[in-house]
Amino acid sequence: MPKGVNPMGCRWVYNLKYNADGSLERYKARLVAKGYTQTYGIDYLETFAPIAKMTMVRILLSLADFYGWQLYQLDVKNAFLHGDLEEEVFMEQPLGFKEGHKGEVCKLKKALYGLKQSPRAWFDRFSKAIKLMGYQQSRGDHTLFFKHSKEGKLTVLLVYVDDIIVTGSNLEEQQALKGNLAQNFEIKDLESLKYFLGIEVAYSKEGIFLSQRKYILDLLKETGLLGGKGVCTPVEPNARLSEDNDSPPVDRGRYQRLVGRLIYLSHTRPDITYSVSLVSQFMHCPTESHMQAVRRILCYLKTTPGKRVIFKIGGDSLEVQGYTDVDYAGLRMDRRSTTDYCMFLGEKLIS
Repeated sequence: MPKGVNPMGCRWVYNLKYNADGSLERYKARLVAKGYTQTYGIDYLETFAPIAKMTMVRILLSLADFYGWQLYQLDVKNAFLHGDLEEEVFMEQPLGFKEGHKGEVCKLKKALYGLKQSPRAWFDRFSKAIKLMGYQQSRGDHTLFFKHSKEGKLTVLLVYVDDIIVTGSNLEEQQALKGNLAQNFEIKDLESLKYFLGIEVAYSKEGIFLSQRKYILDLLKETGLLGGKGVCTPVEPNARLSEDNDSPPVDRGRYQRLVGRLIYLSHTRPDITYSVSLVSQFMHCPTESHMQAVRRILCYLKTTPGKRVIFKIGGDSLEVQGYTDVDYAGLRMDRRSTTDYCMFLGEKLIS
């Protein structure tokens, strides 16, 4: 260990990976650095790495549905381990690594999970590799890459950390892309897009269906409401939540975790968007009345776990259309207005 260096610790993390139907896929063991002990300016500099926007995912599905493109999914194994480190980072020996080598430490050449700069290092490495293959990076969403061929065909790639969606009209280029990626990284070809970021993708003659049934059932099981009584609406009619000082406070961390999961669930369940927006306004000081509103949303989801968003096949055009409405001065606390909107690409809801 060099003089004046304070190496960070590390630990082994064990996890279970599940399939979309809830069955066990595999066991995972991962060495994770204790990055929370890193100091800015010494152990790391840049940490930001872009991730795909959910609106872009829906736009891609809409285009694939409209033009009849095939959707494929790739997974990069141990993605963060591919990132190159620019800083000098020293780490203590992992538990069970070597015996009889006291005083020796690990000097990291590649990124590890847990490091502050790991996401940045991985995305830099991936974007450089994909650009060398002739792909251009979108200015609207930096996680979107595309390539036009001489025949006028198009190949599109969207990356969300280590999950990749590939689609387009050039099937030969898509196969070449998979081969080139496999030369640079350890790639797992999952074939047709079926399960992406907790979202289940199903195909039929009508179109593409998106749902989060497993996500909902896991959430209900975690909160103990799987066997509870359901309700027919996610929020009481004319509900007016406020910062009620008479209601007892609840665990803020648990409340924030539940609402955060509901926010992610609203990507495929626009029917709960308004009710989730209501409970999201009290993240800083939740009370029992706010938690009751969250439980009502969960009870509603219990009766409708299989509801789905559909992207219908075909359509007349890809014209962008937007609809909006406003509840003028509807909030009891500060008389602010609530604006609702939905954006369509042709007949497909994208935002």
